[in-house]
Amino acid sequence: MLSQDHQDLLRELAYRSIRHGLESGEALAVDPDDYPAELRPKKATFVTLHRNRQLRGCIGILKPMRPLVEDVAYNAWAAAFSDSRFAPLKADELDDLDVHVSILGSPENMEFVSEQDLVEQIRPGTDGLILEEGFNKGTFLPSVWESLTDSQEFLNHLKMKAGLPADYWSDKIKIKRYTVEEF
Repeated sequence: MLSQDHQDLLRELAYRSIRHGLESGEALAVDPDDYPAELRPKKATFVTLHRNRQLRGCIGILKPMRPLVEDVAYNAWAAAFSDSRFAPLKADELDDLDVHVSILGSPENMEFVSEQDLVEQIRPGTDGLILEEGFNKGTFLPSVWESLTDSQEFLNHLKMKAGLPADYWSDKIKIKRYTVEEF
């Protein structure tokens, strides 16, 4: 768990990267050596933007590829300007923007013998899930539990996000679960 000071530093970094993107069209370049050691390990993050309590962008990665500070700066910029569900952020939206950072724990494979077995293992409010079935893939962060509180409903919506019907089931579905540190 990061200290409150480190969380504040990452949130401010996300805002700075978005402001930089408004001015330059690019993510803020950061040097990990300019930050405390706790913010330099490779971590997978998502940055979620809300405006007036409505989703305004969410971008991230599932596998650690960059130092934490670089990942937050890039994903904040990408959530503001590259989320295909939304038009690029405009300067007049910045003041009303809420930025949430999620640092993902290591995903673990779930073992199950049926859809019902899987549903019974899902931990509402705690688990983020990654679903893979052939070329179809999707993830829901644990924050999605705020709007989908039932495990079956959570799984059905995740299947649809991955491009599958809500009632689809196959013995080839792979599910990984992860937790996040969110602030």
